[in-house]
Parts: sequence; C-alpha cells; structure tokens
Amino acid sequence: MNDEMRNNRPKTVIGKLNLTVGQCVGDLQGCDDKVLQAGVDYLHRLGGGILNVLPGIYQMHNALYIPSHVTVRGAGSETVLKKEPSFSSTLILDSDWYEAQVRVSDVRGFRPGCGVMLRAYKDDRLMHVVQATVTAIEGDVLLLDQRLLKNFWVADRATVATLFPVITAKAGTGDVRVENLILDGNWAQNEEINGNYSGAVFIQECDRFTFCQVTARNYHGDGFSFQVCDDIHFEKCRAENNESRGFHPGSGSQRPIFDQCEAIGNTQGIFFCWGVSDGLVKDSVCSQNHHYGISIGHRDTDNHIVVVNPAACFNI
Repeated sequence: MNDEMRNNRPKTVIGKLNLTVGQCVGDLQGCDDKVLQAGVDYLHRLGGGILNVLPGIYQMHNALYIPSHVTVRGAGSETVLKKEPSFSSTLILDSDWYEAQVRVSDVRGFRPGCGVMLRAYKDDRLMHVVQATVTAIEGDVLLLDQRLLKNFWVADRATVATLFPVITAKAGTGDVRVENLILDGNWAQNEEINGNYSGAVFIQECDRFTFCQVTARNYHGDGFSFQVCDDIHFEKCRAENNESRGFHPGSGSQRPIFDQCEAIGNTQGIFFCWGVSDGLVKDSVCSQNHHYGISIGHRDTDNHIVVVNPAACFNI
C-alpha cells in the first residue's frame, strides 16, 4: 500500500491516552491511593489507556481498583505501592444484609475513603466477608459505599478492619496489564487475611490480566490470588515473603500462565486450588517456601509444569 492509498483510508482508530502520576511532577500529583485511582478512572472514561506511575512510595489507604482496558506501568523497583497499617474494631450493633452502615466500638483508625473488610464467624469458621469503602463517619457509625448483602451480627463476633488488597478489580473486568512495580503488604503492621478473600493482588471473576515484572512482597496473606478467573498471565513476577501462598490460582481458573516467575519465602510457592486447568508453569523457581513449592489439588488437570530445578521448585 503506497502513501496515497494509506492516507485515503478512513481514520477510525481511537487513540489511547498516556497519563502520568507522580509525587511532585506529572499530570496528576499525590502520594497515595487516591491519585492512582483518579488516574485509572480518568482513563476508563476515555475507553482505556496507560497510567505511568513515577518513582515513589505510594501509601495505600484503599485498594487500587483497575478498570478494563487500562495499563498501570511503574518505574521498576522505585515505584512502591505500600499498604497502610491495619486497624480493627468490633461491631457493637447488629448490621443486616440490606444495610450500608455499621456501628463500631472504636472509630479512631478509620477515615473517609479507606478500604475495609467486614468479617463474621460461626463456630470459629469464617462465615461472611464483605469488602467495602468508608464514605463518611458519624459518631461511632461508619457509612459504607454499598449494602452489605450479608448479616454481620455481634453474636458472630463481627468486626470491621482496614484490610484490603493493594491491587484489585471489580468482577467482570478484563484486558488489564500491570507492570514494573512493587506491591508491599507491610506484614509487620497488618493483620492476617485469608487468601480466598484478599492478597497483595486479588481479583475474582475477571479475565485476561497480565502482570509483568511485578513483585508482591510482605503481604500478611497471599501474594497473588485470583478466583474463577481465566487467562491470567504472569511474566517475570516475584512473590516474596508472603504469609501464605506466593501465587494462588484459585478455584475454577482456566489457563493461568507463570513464565519466568519466582516464589520465594512464602508458606507455599504456587498453590493450584480446586478445578484449575490447562495452566503452564515455565522456567520458574519456587524456593525456600516453608511448606510446599508447588501444590496440586482437587480436580486440577492438564496443567503443564516445566521444572528447571526440581530441588528448588519442590523444596527438596
């Protein structure tokens, strides 16, 4: 095709915006989750694009919810998204499934905009979990951004705590890329979280996510956890010193790929949960994990594990 023919074609391709976030320079400036969320939400309104996150430590008072068709690109090890210390309080009044407020014994550790996790127990078993955002505080009452859809009763030892993933997405999100940054879970100052509900990265019912050169470290739970998600790819990613699993391809997830990844110093390196199929672990290392390097479980099938160093991968 010559230049004349090329120039005569209809110009129908929509351009994607590059937006820069920095702590002192950039299109948007700030040092916490709010400026990052503002950036990805702006891109989402325009149909997607790239959020370039300049070097710095960004204090995460809530998870970064990434929408579809957005890339979040850091500047390597100098871009750190660090979770704030957690704070927990008991409920002092029953909250029912249709309500959007909770009354707590202590509000001092909460602020408008912070992420919270509500939990209730039955016979020492975690029964209900809801992730929400505090929108306002009135006396000893936290106002939330959503109805609970579960019962959180005092008799079931209901609590609310500033626990959340560093990166997450709403169900139904797809075609997301995250690259070149560090997610720090600040383990020493955070309460443990079950990996079925959270992690440094936690997504559920999302498809076609790619993580490239992302490190998830020091999370008091899983490093990377995804439940009922298809085509989640990891390229040169590292899960390091997390309390539970390094990588947790969760129940019902299809075709996960781990290419040149490392899981080091976690309780388990890569944990295949129920019904994970057609995955690939390639040229990866699972080393110095406290229980298992790789765990295969219930109805996991047709997963191809190419072991470079059996002694390192299986903690022999």
